[in-house]
Amino acid sequence: MNFNEMLTAASICVILPVLIVWIVTRARQNAINKKSEIMLKAIEAGVPVNADLLTNKKKARTIKQDLMERLTGSLITTLMGVAFLILYFVGGSQAEPYFMARFYPVAGVVMVAVGIGLAISFFVGKKMLAKEIEAEENALDTPRK
Repeated sequence: MNFNEMLTAASICVILPVLIVWIVTRARQNAINKKSEIMLKAIEAGVPVNADLLTNKKKARTIKQDLMERLTGSLITTLMGVAFLILYFVGGSQAEPYFMARFYPVAGVVMVAVGIGLAISFFVGKKMLAKEIEAEENALDTPRK
């Protein structure tokens, strides 16, 4: 393995995840700072302030939505794995770079396996949580007083 391949592998496996975490953290901190500036200006102006502005409100998700996201992830991952395997069999095995000839089949098999695992998880979860899903749907259908 030469220096360029080691540098590429290190940047993908180390630098890229650290950079992603840093960007996400910085964006969240920036959003909090903007909200706190607005609240400080409102307090200085004597306007009543809603303290819930700084809380992180996430939408309540249903069990069915979680299961559907798992199915979507399963389909995407499986299709990407199949695409890697097709690329390998169509032209990747004769590819000039040695990296591509080794990466495509391994990545394809791993992604197909993860996709199948997520699909199994979806179907098992759907069967196990059928009563909870039905109860959630009934609760959403009944009008609130």
